Amino acid sequence: MSLSMYGLPNCDTCKKAQNWLKRIERPFTFIDYRNHPVAPAVLEQWAEQLGGFDALLNKSSTTWRTLLPNKKTPGSKPEYLMLLKEYPALLKRPVLVFEDGRVVLGFKDAQYKKLFST
Repeated sequence: MSLSMYGLPNCDTCKKAQNWLKRIERPFTFIDYRNHPVAPAVLEQWAEQLGGFDALLNKSSTTWRTLLPNKKTPGSKPEYLMLLKEYPALLKRPVLVFEDGRVVLGFKDAQYKKLFST
């Protein structure tokens, strides 16, 4: 089964998730979403699966904290897409995408143990 991990190469959480997958010898493809932006249609699919665009936003990030207040209240799908295009670091990370299209955000050891039944 093909597995893709979207994130940032210097993100500690992404590194932990990558190391975890390597430890169990689970192949994956890492995609740096700053260098390879996620297509708007894909972001829409993720948001739909996860309950909305708010679920995709990393509101504890430095990027979020430094945004102007008017940018923190996108009111429509196009505004969310524009925000994520302009600030890709606002995406929660890592984003795991399984071959069947299932999307999982973040990394926690217990979460990955359950996902990968180890």
